[in-house]
Amino acid sequence: MAQDNPSVIEAVPDRRVIRVSGADARSFLQGMVTNDLARLAEGAVYTAFLSPQGKFLADFFVIAEGDALLLDVAEALAPGLLKRLTMFKLRADVSLEMTDMPVARGLGTPPEGAVADPRHADLGWRLYGTEGGPEVTDWDGLRVALMIPETGSELLPDDSYILEMGFERLNGVDFKKGCYVGQEVTARMKHKTELRKGLARVEIEGEAAPGTEITANGKPAGVLGTQSGGQALAYLRFDRAKGEMTAGSAKVTWTP
Repeated sequence: MAQDNPSVIEAVPDRRVIRVSGADARSFLQGMVTNDLARLAEGAVYTAFLSPQGKFLADFFVIAEGDALLLDVAEALAPGLLKRLTMFKLRADVSLEMTDMPVARGLGTPPEGAVADPRHADLGWRLYGTEGGPEVTDWDGLRVALMIPETGSELLPDDSYILEMGFERLNGVDFKKGCYVGQEVTARMKHKTELRKGLARVEIEGEAAPGTEITANGKPAGVLGTQSGGQALAYLRFDRAKGEMTAGSAKVTWTP
């Protein structure tokens, strides 16, 4: 599935890089996102921007570029993220710029300038400012195997909650950093409730489109996500996801 070849630098499709600069860049962003930017001393930081109601709006990587910060975000979410950050800027000494910087990735020994993917050690590295070549790694298969959600497939703006999507496991949230937009709801989910829904890996026989409803005994039990090699990601209601389920004409089974 994965190609452990340090010479293969693959382009990451549909990504944009926003540059955040100015004297207040770090303190400004620190108050907006779910993770602690003090972790930039260790490398790239994976984080999210939430609504005041605690719902997912965008996930992205933050990379230090001298005194500036680079935000590596899905192209579809980039304009909305830039607009929201601009709204919060007020009098802060911050400049926000949508760039055309290319994003690449790969596995194996990283080239000079690459940063490790902070979500999981097996996801390799990311490289900025270098054009990558064609995809040779089965990234969807790798995501399914490692239970890594992706925007548009599992992570749904204005709908998903990051703890249900595994952000704690993916090093995407910090519970000691202090306030950020949506922090109160996220902290309450962490400390006062047991998650009844969430991301899971399932076995699947047959095919069904991502977004297909999963049912169990005729009742809604979840939604199907990315599929690869007889396995898939799914957002499940845990109390109903028992036995054999269906997603369209496909058979789905969850083994916790």
